[in-house]
Amino acid sequence: MCRFLVYKGSSPILLSSLILKPSHSILHQSFDCRLRLDPRRPHNGDGFGIGHYTENPDLGPEPCVFKSTIPAWNCLNLERLASKTQSSLIFAHVRASTEGNLSEQNCHPFWCGAIMWMHNGGIGAWNKIKKALAMGLSDRWFNFVKGGTDSEWAFAIFLDCLEKKGLDPEQVMPPGGLGHDVLRGAMLETIERINALIAAVPSRDLGNEDRRSLLNFAVTDGHSVICTRYVNSKVDAPASLFWSSGTCWAESEDEKNGVKDYKVERRDKGADVVLVASEPLTFERDSWVTVPVNSMLTIHKQTVMIHPILDEFYTPNSANRSSTFAQTKGQTVTDSKNDIITTELKENLSILDLNIPNGRKILQYS
Repeated sequence: MCRFLVYKGSSPILLSSLILKPSHSILHQSFDCRLRLDPRRPHNGDGFGIGHYTENPDLGPEPCVFKSTIPAWNCLNLERLASKTQSSLIFAHVRASTEGNLSEQNCHPFWCGAIMWMHNGGIGAWNKIKKALAMGLSDRWFNFVKGGTDSEWAFAIFLDCLEKKGLDPEQVMPPGGLGHDVLRGAMLETIERINALIAAVPSRDLGNEDRRSLLNFAVTDGHSVICTRYVNSKVDAPASLFWSSGTCWAESEDEKNGVKDYKVERRDKGADVVLVASEPLTFERDSWVTVPVNSMLTIHKQTVMIHPILDEFYTPNSANRSSTFAQTKGQTVTDSKNDIITTELKENLSILDLNIPNGRKILQYS
């Protein structure tokens, strides 16, 4: 499986301070992934991608995306570019391929106009639904797909949903983007369409395919960000996803051991930066909060909103969900009973009590 990272701040930061320099940055996660339990594919070395939005309006609203099939830890160009590039909205992804060959076309993030998209997980019964999925798209989005990943086809569904709402993803965005309500609605429809395609496959035709999907999606229009943590099951837990927020993301020195590292600082009750990650970038005890099971996280002007995805797979109490399915896919989940990382990883990470720190802007919706 893969790892992704989202950063949204009120002011730009150097990409290197986010994706390269922290002790457990996403670059480090490409070769030292603490929350992957797949010994067959211990590294996220099947390429990477970085997408960001420029601060100069004269350059247009489209993101700048740099992809490579070189492992992130071995790409000198990434280090050079990241040390000279600033942005206030950044997507980063390191890939461990499950669908699609090793090519730049299959690396995340994907984009269309000003919209960017990433995925961690996999669509269930993929080989049984791919044809029906493609046939359900308009010609425009069928021809849009250039690679072979289920992730890009899911993005095509998302774009198709936007078009059916009367929106053209390739047209110039309104000043404030499409709006988080629009993005959230299209995301819900995307998940519904994927689930409907899977449900339509007769059990006798499944063979060795599994209906269950791990759908940790991230999408942005350059203004708002939507992330999901989702599995189409009432008894299984989805793959891990965390978020953190504060007044700034900066390097500081640990008073106990004198070691410098990056962390989310909280100087007041404001929230000027928000990070979402498959795996925490720091080992601070109280800095990272688990995104609830089968929920959608929205970032709008550095305010975080959590919405449960109220479909047939939603359960008010997720304490008894099993982590077995996600682990067979090389993923780790959190212990929803106590909102902490699974017992197997407590010795590796110091994230034990992920309570929401005081001062964070968060709205919980039911």
